Amino acid sequence: MENPKPDRAGLAAFLRGRRLALQPEDVGLRRGARRRTSGLRREEVAELCGMSADYLTRLERGSRSQPSVQMAAAIARGLRLTPQERDHLFLLCGHRPQARDPRDAHISPGLLRVMDRLQDTPAQIVGPTGDALVQTPPAIALLGDETHYTGLARSALYRWFTDPAARDRYLSEDHDLHSRVYVCILRAGATAQGAGSSPALLVAELLHNEEFAELWQRQEVGLKWSSAKRFVHPEVGRIDLHCQTLLDPDEGQSLLIFTATPGTESYDKLALLSVLGAEKFADSGA
Repeated sequence: MENPKPDRAGLAAFLRGRRLALQPEDVGLRRGARRRTSGLRREEVAELCGMSADYLTRLERGSRSQPSVQMAAAIARGLRLTPQERDHLFLLCGHRPQARDPRDAHISPGLLRVMDRLQDTPAQIVGPTGDALVQTPPAIALLGDETHYTGLARSALYRWFTDPAARDRYLSEDHDLHSRVYVCILRAGATAQGAGSSPALLVAELLHNEEFAELWQRQEVGLKWSSAKRFVHPEVGRIDLHCQTLLDPDEGQSLLIFTATPGTESYDKLALLSVLGAEKFADSGA
């Protein structure tokens, strides 16, 4: 099937309309006292989408530029488009709407709006097999950058059983429970989604792993973590946190938010990590 023809005029109008419909508060920005225009500035949207303001200007003027599939996905994410709006954008760009690929997952706009307000807190949005889609700077400081992996390694569940370094930041006494819960998560996903699904494919790969295969044979179901999470950080040491989860069932994605009890040593360590995360994020030029 051939790709549709790009609709540059339609794309220009759609981009302008969505940009003007977004408010600073929708993407975690403060509304300055001097802001007179409605919606977002081109520079703000360009930063959200990972493109130059000049390129966005050309698109909004109907230039002959055609965004690639990857750029279209970035625009959809930056403009907080719904899945239906994302598909419409792809058609305007001259691409057929694509099946959701874990490497290019469309993040739930609702979860993104919540996360936009949590930039000083460790928080991340993950897919159904534990693939980190986006992290706040404090989450990167706490857990490391988990968004750069490719292939099967995008899944935290896969890395847990195949990469010893994946366990370094978790208290060793909790490793066994982590393994058992991960197996239960994959069992539930593979059963619900059937053969050929991402969980089922991961199970097929991990059955070659001795630890996973042994746990799979136990037929355990329904195991879950408590909200308590115990980490071992290379810079601040032991840190005990609570993890709250906000689920978007339509997208199969979860927003994980890590907090500490005020007045505890872990609270102070988390505050330090948040500062370190913000500094490293600024130094990277992101």
